[in-house]
Amino acid sequence: MKSILRPPSPACYTQYENKCSRLGGEGVRTILHSDCNSFYASVEAAEDLSLAGKPVAVCGDPALRHGIILAKSSLAKKYGVITGEAVWQARQKCPGLVLIPADQRKYLHYSRMMRAIYRRYTCLVEPFGLDESWLDVTGHSLCGEEIAAQIRVAAREELGITVSVGVSFNKVFAKLGSDMRKPDATTVITPDNFRDKVWPLPVDSLLYVGRATRRRLAGLGMTTIGDLARAPDGLIRALLSKNGETLQRFARGRDDSPVLDAQEADEIKSISNSTTTPRDLCDEEQAKVVIYLLADSVGARLRAHGMACRTVSLWMRDSELVSLSRQRRLGQSSDLGSDIARAAMNLLREHYAWRLPLRSLGVCGSDLISTREYVQMPLWVLPRTRKERALEGALDGIRARWGHNAIRRGLLLCGEATRELNPVDDHELQTLGMMRGRG
Repeated sequence: MKSILRPPSPACYTQYENKCSRLGGEGVRTILHSDCNSFYASVEAAEDLSLAGKPVAVCGDPALRHGIILAKSSLAKKYGVITGEAVWQARQKCPGLVLIPADQRKYLHYSRMMRAIYRRYTCLVEPFGLDESWLDVTGHSLCGEEIAAQIRVAAREELGITVSVGVSFNKVFAKLGSDMRKPDATTVITPDNFRDKVWPLPVDSLLYVGRATRRRLAGLGMTTIGDLARAPDGLIRALLSKNGETLQRFARGRDDSPVLDAQEADEIKSISNSTTTPRDLCDEEQAKVVIYLLADSVGARLRAHGMACRTVSLWMRDSELVSLSRQRRLGQSSDLGSDIARAAMNLLREHYAWRLPLRSLGVCGSDLISTREYVQMPLWVLPRTRKERALEGALDGIRARWGHNAIRRGLLLCGEATRELNPVDDHELQTLGMMRGRG
């Protein structure tokens, strides 16, 4: 089924240089947003033809309470199976549901093959997660709709999956277009038709409008994208401050953000790790164990990349699946898990009231700087800092040889919730926005 993927054409690199010089100039851009339909489930079906015609869902491990639906096939969707619900709920809706454990390496492989298809048309390919990408094809000999059609054919014939493509004059409307028709479809949104196509849609169809923003806008009777676009500027700024101005520009079709080339888009902006524990965390001491576990892995990966963070973020999700994220800037950049853990613990104490137990936690180091170059150090370094740096360096050496869980803090052995967790073998590099959740 799969053919050998063709590399980008030599002319692609000249095209890239020409486009970069035009990004700020006059004229209408041609931006595509390609979204792989039911990506995880589609990959599994492409790999195992016996799944054809069956309702399929990819899920986490129920034993570790990762037992939620991560992706579902079109047939499973017809039964009412939705992403994010518990496996037992999905089985009630669809008794014949075929459950497959997630395989991130496999999905990453298919994601890279899709990006190779995109690069046949342009070097300006910006990933948005594993299954979505923007493409800037401005100035290509083919129009955007023709390129979208060719991409859809290549995905079907070479990879056995389908994609939906939005074609527009900016990134926000291209993304919205790919969401409008699924599966295996192309939607074109132009400067002439966007008021008819986009403005009647619910306001939370717009990129970056989440539940909280939707509720605040609904309080003023603004339920559609058109309502947001037509609202007085001062009203939106008073309600949502600077972010509101940005969203209103998006609603009016005024998004000039560039599509980043692959090298820029893949640059690590943050290093984070999060987990859902086997049991709810009921107090600060239980949460401390998990925070130190996550902070240790974040610190180790910072050191492996030759980076230090200047900002630490803590993401919390309670037993009712309500999320909260807070961050603070460090006094001095650090790549030590102990520094990151202390900052995260302070955030927990300041911002979580323990009205409900915690189900999930995440720790992130962002605002990164390289430690391979000159770094300004404080005049006096505390003896504790020297000891911690020597200790964590020694831990890196032991773990590199014998595995991450070969040596752990005694603190991490105190609770059942963390005994079996391995934050290094099950992690992702991701941006802050991805950790908090998109859309």
